[in-house]
Amino acid sequence: MSKKISPVHPGEILMEEFLRPMSLSQNKLAKALSVPARRINEIALGKRAITADTALRLGKYFDMEPEFWLNLQTRYELELAKEKIGENLKVVKARKTAA
Repeated sequence: MSKKISPVHPGEILMEEFLRPMSLSQNKLAKALSVPARRINEIALGKRAITADTALRLGKYFDMEPEFWLNLQTRYELELAKEKIGENLKVVKARKTAA
């Protein structure tokens, strides 16, 4: 029997793939991004979404595209929505295009 994997919040990626391996504290990152430490803490705890503003700052700081962070957030939200809507989505029929 396969086990359903829970969606991964972008904050978990931030912590596990960036902050911990780089020995970078949430506080130091917040200062480097010029944002309140609470923002980074709430993202890391999965209690806050990554906004376009935060994605731009993270992208600049880590020298990567901000879309990486926004895509993580979007994917996470879509997975949560799929779980919430579940079977109700099946009643929505695709629109047929004219030939």
